[in-house]
Amino acid sequence: MKRNRILVLCAIMIGLSSCGQNEESEWAIADNPILTQWADDIDPSNPWPEYPRPDMVREEWINLNGLWDYTITGKDEQPTVWEGKILVPYPVESALSGVKKRINENEYLWYRTEFKVPASWKKKNIFLNFEASDWETTVWVNGNMAGDHKGGYDPFCMNITRYIKKGKNHELLVRVWDPSSKGPQARGKQVTDPHGIWYTPSSGIWQTVWIEPVDNVYFRSFQTETDIENGQIWIQPDIVNMHDGISTRASIIKEKNIIEEKEISGDNEIIFTLDDYELWSPDKPVLYDIEIELIDNGQVIDKIKTYTGFRKISIGNDDDGFTRILLNNKFVFQNGPLDQGFWPDGLYTPPTEEAMRYDLEMIKKMGFNMLRKHVKVENRRFYYWCDRMGVLVWQDMPNGDQHIGRNENDIDKSEEAARQFEIELSKLIKTKYNHPSIIVWVPFNEGWGQYDTGRITEFIKELDPTRLVNSASGWTDRGTGDILDIHHYPDPRCPEAEDNRAIVLSEFGGLGLPVQDHTWEQKNWGYKNMENTDALLKKYDEFYKIIHSMVKEKGLSASIYTQITDVETETNGLLTYDRKINKMGAENLYPINTGQKK
Repeated sequence: MKRNRILVLCAIMIGLSSCGQNEESEWAIADNPILTQWADDIDPSNPWPEYPRPDMVREEWINLNGLWDYTITGKDEQPTVWEGKILVPYPVESALSGVKKRINENEYLWYRTEFKVPASWKKKNIFLNFEASDWETTVWVNGNMAGDHKGGYDPFCMNITRYIKKGKNHELLVRVWDPSSKGPQARGKQVTDPHGIWYTPSSGIWQTVWIEPVDNVYFRSFQTETDIENGQIWIQPDIVNMHDGISTRASIIKEKNIIEEKEISGDNEIIFTLDDYELWSPDKPVLYDIEIELIDNGQVIDKIKTYTGFRKISIGNDDDGFTRILLNNKFVFQNGPLDQGFWPDGLYTPPTEEAMRYDLEMIKKMGFNMLRKHVKVENRRFYYWCDRMGVLVWQDMPNGDQHIGRNENDIDKSEEAARQFEIELSKLIKTKYNHPSIIVWVPFNEGWGQYDTGRITEFIKELDPTRLVNSASGWTDRGTGDILDIHHYPDPRCPEAEDNRAIVLSEFGGLGLPVQDHTWEQKNWGYKNMENTDALLKKYDEFYKIIHSMVKEKGLSASIYTQITDVETETNGLLTYDRKINKMGAENLYPINTGQKK
């Protein structure tokens, strides 16, 4: 379904030439089996215009998303010609990129664009930010190598100040190498030969690219925590180039009114104690806005805006004696879908923020209170909306490397692969630390790349003692972590209750129902295929009657249904892959999921 869209642009000659100054360059959505309704909403001159770091907002920034030059070369080759235009931030394999080409482990994907720096930023440090690029990314600015990065899911930045020249357009050149399933790196469900539960890769830039200015002394990051027993908010700033005379001022804001304010010298922790405060929960996701200012001898030199919520997640006994997952010291049954975050037109990248929000809105309308983000990490705005809308998140670390069976030992991971995995795991935790919606970290799924399970569990606990760790989802349980987790298809099962860990069923269901004209391919599957919508709804209801009885009678703390949408040849979603058909209707699912249907 090609969309006839043309963007006229002038290409300025820098190094190589892709077109003459007056040439027109056409961008169109590449032919694709199906598209979402939001594909038509994309503005190729300004895709994904939203501020990309909503938990740490600065006022000044410039979005570099849009049409860039691209080419694909052999590995270690330099580009000699630009093949055309690619729409950043959509991966090169996607229809929305306008390219829809695969690359392999013997090739490089190259990008080139230009940007300008406002004159008002002249005395500032200029940082170039990539929200995500898969997998090994090397960057040049005005012909100078600015840095490189390994990892497909974490944001990274580079100080490019020394390469910025006065009064000129600046050339940005990016090279990406992505071995996909041919390498041991974290890559989730991406494979070079998509089939079954394995899907099309998303190589290269797949989240927003942007620049921002900061002073010589600035906030690199910060962490917030809350204490619901004592009404406390803790803020720990991380300040670059600290010196005498620096102080940090923070304000807590509720409904646009400052309710508390403190100024502390240096980068010391700031602690607020509120007399009157409300808890964050899926039913009432109350958030407190925060402004943090960096002050140098009385002058504000950096200012960021963020937010937090009073939320506690823990393991404990409830009134019936079962060990449960407790939210704010109370047992709340957690029920949600498996969310793999794939899109037929954008693959890893949602077409628009509205599209991304739609999935979360449907999750709430269907009566769920959580989701499991499955072997993928989303952009930071996704977690912002989970915070705002009240959706609990179990966050998987994307897996890679070898697989092990249910009764096999942990893999013998190479030193280099283990080091890289732990770097990416730590960045996942550090960059998402301030989101109250995230309550569980899941390092391993079904034995994929599983190694040193006990040590990795403790590694996560040291990085983040405020959340739970589900050490091994599905099988290969080593008795570690806070949760005993099983998968069972299609019908629900329940582990035996334990004294020290909560029990969960984090995958079940997978009931399949293909919908004509809304499938990726004619050949598709589910864990159990149903004849029609009525049969699907009946079986779904039967399964959830079992789930709700296991909650009461066996101590089940959470269940996760596979899955929120169809994905490529899998047609076991509650929604079709293009999100155009809600197979059973949210109004029918809500009473089933919430246990209100008798």
